[in-house]
Amino acid sequence: QPLLVESGGGLVQPGGSLRLSCYASLGTLDSYAIGWFRQVPGKEREGVSYLDKSGWTTKNIDAVKGRFVISRENDKRTAYLQMNNLKPEDTAVYYCAARDGPVGSFQNWDYDFWGRGTQVTVSS
Repeated sequence: QPLLVESGGGLVQPGGSLRLSCYASLGTLDSYAIGWFRQVPGKEREGVSYLDKSGWTTKNIDAVKGRFVISRENDKRTAYLQMNNLKPEDTAVYYCAARDGPVGSFQNWDYDFWGRGTQVTVSS
């Protein structure tokens, strides 16, 4: 069972970039689809991007298309979310999640393992 640890969050100006990492400190990510989610206070956790176990299929929500890229390096036990051209509305706590199955999803309940999150703040 993977123990997921996110890193790479921080404060960035609008238009800037960040790369979030999701490291499996226990276990590996090879057998899992990976999702990135975000949550702001008072709102439900929102699926942002996911990557199938094969690594061939990725999906992003419309709000981040053309700006966010999800990827993985199984040999490093790490998944990434590259975030470019950040906007204030991207401000949230970002979570990575692993689903024990081949296909990713934007639904929280499809995922089996979660990290604790990393804060991303986009502000001038």
